[in-house]
Amino acid sequence: MKGNFITSLALGALLLGLGACGGKGTAELSNAESKPAAEAAKAGIKKDAFGKTGDGEAVDIYTLTNANGMEARITNYGGIVVSLKTPDRNGKLDDVVLGCDTLDEYLKGHPFFGAIAGRYGNRIGKAKFKLNGAEYKLAVNNGENSLHGGRKGFDKYVWQAREVPAKEGVALELKHSSPDGDEGYPGKLEVTVVYTLTNDNALRIDYDATTDKDTVVNLTNHSYFNLAGQGSGDILNHQVQINADRFTPVDAGMIPTGDLRSVKGTPFDFTTPTAIGARVEADDEQLKFGKGYDHNFVLNGEAGTLRPAVKVTEPTTGRVMEVLTTEPGVQFYIGNYLAERPGKNGKTYNRRYGFCFETQHFPDSPNKPNFPSTVLKKDGRYQTTTVYKFSAQK
Repeated sequence: MKGNFITSLALGALLLGLGACGGKGTAELSNAESKPAAEAAKAGIKKDAFGKTGDGEAVDIYTLTNANGMEARITNYGGIVVSLKTPDRNGKLDDVVLGCDTLDEYLKGHPFFGAIAGRYGNRIGKAKFKLNGAEYKLAVNNGENSLHGGRKGFDKYVWQAREVPAKEGVALELKHSSPDGDEGYPGKLEVTVVYTLTNDNALRIDYDATTDKDTVVNLTNHSYFNLAGQGSGDILNHQVQINADRFTPVDAGMIPTGDLRSVKGTPFDFTTPTAIGARVEADDEQLKFGKGYDHNFVLNGEAGTLRPAVKVTEPTTGRVMEVLTTEPGVQFYIGNYLAERPGKNGKTYNRRYGFCFETQHFPDSPNKPNFPSTVLKKDGRYQTTTVYKFSAQK
């Protein structure tokens, strides 16, 4: 089974070359979701106003449509993937990511729905690390730890946005400049993220960053997926396969112990297709610590090369999502802390209504010398790529 998984995803790679949500303005979304892909709008990018921040900054939303009618709506506030409409086995489009209908609801606070997490996606233990002999203290926002960049991470900024050429499909470029000392991190960091909606139904994300001082960086996207459609129920019947023989166990504070543990014989073995809910309630210390899956998997293959990471299948709609990445790891999170809240288009989200596959370097890497390094040197370049590719099986 593993061989078939890798072959299938590798072919895909070659072809590629916590507040409440909900609100008005959902009629257009509802109508669009009922259309088959063949009837969707022409390929291109459409820009619309999305509101203003509390400081009066104007925010836009960009609708990217590919040649097949697949659609991604992305806002330059936090680089959030607001919606992602993909066809099922009958060609019916539906939105497969959780989120909010309006900017105001995002501004009230949300669990990183669809956002760019940075400077450092995931956790840094005790909100501090040492680099070049100096200790850097970060914003504490997750117990005693720092999570997803701190109190005001990259998910809470308005990015500069523009359409850029794409070899196949359409692309949106986002830029952000993070000053030296931002949330405690050293160095001025210049960040570019390009979202490309390709004509083979993939959302490709290319991350690029430079710094004027040695620093650490770990960028990711925090989309919550439900391939049956956002707000349609829990995700426990989704079949998941992860190309990883090891994972990084954590302590009670969700900080990696530093070990690389085999998944064999544990509830973390997704080397063959397995329902998310099959073992999630097992009597396992790691699952108790995370209230379910919220762990980093050590991906097989060579980091730095675009390679198969994950395959997810939803049986009722036939939708399939394949994840390819250049990163060494991926965080598998299943919305264990989602509470009952309004979602998009009048839907309600509950616990485990969405899952995340956040491609990344490992959590707490700045404090774990045996983990792949997240240090970005002065005048060096940070470059990673992740692809979420969608299809449907009969």
